[in-house]
Amino acid sequence: MKAAINYKTINQLAIPATVAGIAEPLLSITDTAIVGNIPVDGLESLAAAGIVGSFLSMLIWILGQTRSAISAIISQYLGAGRLDEVKTLPAQAIFLNIALSIIILLSTIFIVREIFELLNASGKILEYCISYYSIRVWGFPLTLFVFAVMGIFRGLQNTYYPMLIAIVGAVLNIGLDFLLVYGIEGVFEPMYLEGAAWASLMAQAIMAIMAFVLLLVKTDISLKLRFPINHELGRLVIMSLNLFVRALALNTALILAVREATDLGPKYIGAHTIAINIWLFSAFFIDGYAAAGNIMGGRLLGAKDFSGLFTLAKKIIKYGLLVSLVLVLLGFIFYRPIGLLFSKETLVLETFYTVFFIVILGLPMNTVAFVFDGMFKGLGEMKYLRNTLLVATFLGFVPVLFLGKYLGWSLYGIWIAFTVWMVIRGGALVYEFRRKFLPQLQNG
Repeated sequence: MKAAINYKTINQLAIPATVAGIAEPLLSITDTAIVGNIPVDGLESLAAAGIVGSFLSMLIWILGQTRSAISAIISQYLGAGRLDEVKTLPAQAIFLNIALSIIILLSTIFIVREIFELLNASGKILEYCISYYSIRVWGFPLTLFVFAVMGIFRGLQNTYYPMLIAIVGAVLNIGLDFLLVYGIEGVFEPMYLEGAAWASLMAQAIMAIMAFVLLLVKTDISLKLRFPINHELGRLVIMSLNLFVRALALNTALILAVREATDLGPKYIGAHTIAINIWLFSAFFIDGYAAAGNIMGGRLLGAKDFSGLFTLAKKIIKYGLLVSLVLVLLGFIFYRPIGLLFSKETLVLETFYTVFFIVILGLPMNTVAFVFDGMFKGLGEMKYLRNTLLVATFLGFVPVLFLGKYLGWSLYGIWIAFTVWMVIRGGALVYEFRRKFLPQLQNG
């Protein structure tokens, strides 16, 4: 049956995917906003939350790439009408992913101090990084399990259940944040930064339980490990490895930005923490349409419907740009109130306001990059995504970042580097999509 490509079908996938997609940044953004207002060592706590959050995001994004590979393979087999051939694949992929995550988790907990010293944390900020990370890191395998289950649902063209999981996790995290960070007078003392870490961990545990139950009850996919090895596991591993390298390049940019901002001083890393959380939040907000492109693109490729593929690309870019323009407008209207949500520290806010306009103006270009990034994942074009990120990071972001440092551009240099990074990513993906699939459309 030919998939319908219209406003209704795209938004039935994109809107729930948007809600689901903002779960992880919302967890970090809640921590940032609440931690930034802690009455004791608020600035140091905010800096520590930003440094640890960036490092954990790097770990999650690197190993979380299996989600996109699972989604791409399942959606392509669904489009080709051969879903039964890959029913044993998800359990094998999840088992492999969780095993790797536990190995990495256990290897980092013995060198926590050295990790954050490499990121230029020192003194009280370093101590807060260690205590915060030592709690939050145990949520790492739980988050990867949830990501993998969300990938299965996406491959089955279902973004509703991932949305439910995300809503419950986000609401629970916000409630627990207020409760544990600030405490209840006469009942228990405030836990401050450690309370934020426990809130995130507990929310991640509930999300993992929900994901397991929904997959068990709502699909025919089994999580029981069965042999022989599925014939698509090799392709899934290769796709995941390409995305792994891509994620390393991506996180090189994010971690270098944190390192340089930390080196500038506490007010700069505080301001950068607010800016990057808003950037990530808006990225995942726009990413709902990238998810629709990912989910529907794989199915259309499986069905060899190249006309539908081009129609899909045009429509999701249009809808994504409309969303990004609304975000741009809201960003400028609430320019100062947005900063006040995260911190009351005057030095941090003044620094943040000097670069916030760059974050806002970059949103439309981010949309183009994210939407085509999602499409390429659904199409299984992981090798090209890898190469694009390597070029954008090491020939775009890194040279501009260090040029800005040499010229004394301060935080401006970091965010100009991010802008150049996204222009290269978006431009390269649009070019390759037209080069590769336009001839197939014309020949069809």
